[in-house]
Amino acid sequence: MRDETLRRLFGVWTVVVLFCGVLHALPVEAVTVPDLKISVGAASSPEQVSTTLQILILLTVLTLAPAILVMMTSFVLIVVVLSFLRQAIGTHQVPPNQVLVGLALFLTFFVMTPVWTQVNQNALQPYFNHELSQGEAFTRAMVPIRKFLFHQTREKDLSLCIRLSGEKKPTNRKEVKTIPLLTAFVMSELKTAFQIGFMIYIPFLVLDMVVASILLSMGMMMLPPVIISLPFKLMLFVLVDGWYMIVESLIKSFGTL
Repeated sequence: MRDETLRRLFGVWTVVVLFCGVLHALPVEAVTVPDLKISVGAASSPEQVSTTLQILILLTVLTLAPAILVMMTSFVLIVVVLSFLRQAIGTHQVPPNQVLVGLALFLTFFVMTPVWTQVNQNALQPYFNHELSQGEAFTRAMVPIRKFLFHQTREKDLSLCIRLSGEKKPTNRKEVKTIPLLTAFVMSELKTAFQIGFMIYIPFLVLDMVVASILLSMGMMMLPPVIISLPFKLMLFVLVDGWYMIVESLIKSFGTL
C-alpha cells in the first residue's frame, strides 16, 4: 500500500517537472499594459462644456438614485406596511426580503406613473428637444413631484420641519423649500405606515390570544402558541384574500394624484 502511494506521488511530481520544463522552453513575449490618463483641459466650444456637465449630472443622479427612489416616492410607506404584514402573520422569512422589496418597487412604479408621466411630458421631452434649458427643465420637473409630496404630507409635520429649519414662515406652497418638504413627507409616510401596520396586527393578535387561551385551558403550557396559530392565520389571510386587500388599500391611500 505504501509503495503504491509512493509510486503515485513520484508520477505526479514527474508530470509537474515536465510541465515546468515545457513552460520554461516557450518563448516569453512582452506583455503590454495599457496606459490610462485622465486630464482636464480647456474646452474649445461651449458644447463641450455642456456635454461634460450633463455627464457629471447624470453620474450624480445615478449615485443618488436609491435615495431619490426612497425619499421622494411611495416606496417608504409600501415597504414598511409589507414588513408589518409579514411580522403580524408570523412568517419571519416568508416572503423573503427580495420578494417584498420587489413587490414594493413595482407598486411604487404603479403609484408614481402619473407623476413621472407629467415629468416626462413637461420637462424631459422639451429639454431633449432643446426647447428648455436645464434650469427650466428642473423647475418644471419639480412641479408634479412637489404636488405629490404636498398631497401626502401632513401640515403638522411640514410646520415642524419649517420651524426647525429656522426659515421664515411661507405664505403659500411655492415658498416652501424642497428639503423641509421632503423631511415632512418621510415623517408623514412613516406615521401612516405605522397606523396601517397597527390595523393589520389586530386580527392576527386576537387569533394568537384565542389560541394561547385554548392551549392554556387544555394544560398544554409547554407547546408554543405560535406553532398552532400560524396555520390558522395563513388560512384566515387566504380566505379574506389578504394580498388583494393590502394592495388595494395601499394604492387607494395615495388618493387621486
